[in-house]
Order: sequence, then structure tokens, then C-alpha cells
Amino acid sequence: MKRAKDWLPGLLLVSPSIILVAIFVYGLIGQNIWTSLNVSRNVVTDKITNPGGWQNYTQLLGSADYQHALWNLLVLTVVFMGGTMIFGLLMAILLEKGINAEGVFRSVYLFPMAVSFIAAGVVWRWLLSPAEGPDQAIGLNQLFIKLGLPELQNAWWSADNRFSMAAMAIPAVWQLSGYVMALFLAGFRGISADQREAARIDGASEWQIYRFVLFPQLSPIALSALIILGHMSMKMFDLIYSIAGANSYQAAVPATLMWTQMFAQNDRVGAAVNATILLTIVAVVVVPYLIYTNRTEREMGS
Repeated sequence: MKRAKDWLPGLLLVSPSIILVAIFVYGLIGQNIWTSLNVSRNVVTDKITNPGGWQNYTQLLGSADYQHALWNLLVLTVVFMGGTMIFGLLMAILLEKGINAEGVFRSVYLFPMAVSFIAAGVVWRWLLSPAEGPDQAIGLNQLFIKLGLPELQNAWWSADNRFSMAAMAIPAVWQLSGYVMALFLAGFRGISADQREAARIDGASEWQIYRFVLFPQLSPIALSALIILGHMSMKMFDLIYSIAGANSYQAAVPATLMWTQMFAQNDRVGAAVNATILLTIVAVVVVPYLIYTNRTEREMGS
């Protein structure tokens, strides 16, 4: 009875949140999975579009369009995460050196993050225009012509190759590099200056200080940034939609297929299958991070 008095008030305090999360998060996830296993028919032709059960998943995963979308998602995620981490770290290192007008540079680096993906997409749609030639080129292709480098012109995201989606990651890297910079800069500022001085006294070079003293202590921040960026790339829709348009096959990813092929055709079962697959991919990335975080906290607590 005495133990109940210790934990019961706390449980009653958080119970409304637990109930809401159970209903509107996990309950809806369960409903989505249940919907994904149903049988569905085309409302016009009355033909079965989803046979039901796990065949819905094998049918979607086996489709050429969805495999193309998954490949695009992989290319986008790798380039987006790699570029954002590299540029964010470089900017953090430059600011960490204590340059003049640091506040101005911080604001400049962080400003793209304040711009919505839709607004940025409108601008980058012009910059990444696939039109080429002195009469038709605009954006970056026109810039290359003005600089006397016409050979650098390309079709960007609409190019007919397996890695054209890498161009779609450019505006995403531009927007999120400042966020990663802020994370790394906070990590640098949290490391005691005594550690650097001790390393310099021991004869370590500046590179060795970063390699063996600073970077290892930033690994939790880097892991958190990778998880956040990976999660964002999985569900990226508005940027791709505003740049490539509604029905672009070259720039298709599972999130855009959800809208253009499933919602537009009232295919609720197919949309639920797609959403469950995306949820599974995100879980594969996030769950190991949560396990690692809990393990680290227990080791620190002990």
C-alpha cells in the first residue's frame, strides 16, 4: 500500500497523456496495419487491386514503380545525410575557432532552416531547371554558360539515370546544414578547454586534437543528427513535390507515390501498405538508436 502511494499519484498525473498516445498514436498505427491487410477493389472496374494479407506487401514491393521509388529514396537519403553532416561539421569547426562576427555567420547559416520546404522548392525549381542551351537555360545551367563552363550543364533531378535523385538532395542539404552546424557547435562549446590545452602540452597537432579528443566526444551528437536527418528524408514530400511536380516518375519516392497514385485513386489499402513499409524502415533506423541511448544512460547511471 505504501509503494502504491509512491507511484500512484505520478501515474494519475501522466495517465491522460498515456491514454491519448495509446489511442491517437499506437491505436492509429494498429488501425493502419489492419487496413493494409484488407482486400480492395477498383471502384470503376470492380477488379481486385489488393488481394489481402501479406500479398498486399509482396505485390507493392514487387512493383517496378515502387522499387524505383525506394531506390530514389536510398539515393536521396545517402546524399542528403552525407552532405548535411559534412557541411554542418565544417561550418561548426569554422565558427568554433572563434571568428569575428560569429553571430552574423550563425544567423546566415541557420536562416535556410527558417524557410519552408515549399518556398525553398519554388526557388530551387528554377535553379535546378533541366533546360539547357544558351537560349533555354535558366538557373544554374545559365550560370555555367555565363562562366564559360557549358559542359557542366545537366538535367539535374530529371536526368535519365539511376542517381539523378542526388540533385534533389542539394536544396535539402542547403536547408538543414545550419541545423547540424548548431548541434555540433553546441557540442564543441560543451568540451572543456582544459582538454585541448592538455593535448597541446603533450605535443598533439591541431588535427590530432580534433581526431582523438574532440570528435570522439561528439559521436552521440552525430548519431542523433543522423537519426533526425534519416527520419526527415524518409518522409520528405513537400520539397520534392514543389520542385518536380505532382507526377514526376524520375523524382518519385514512396511519400510522393502515396499522394499521386494511392490517394488520387482512392486506394486506401495500398496507401496503408506504403505507410506501414515506411514506418518499418523508420523503426529499423530509430529503434537501435533508442536501445543505444537507454544502454548509455544506464551505464552512466551506474
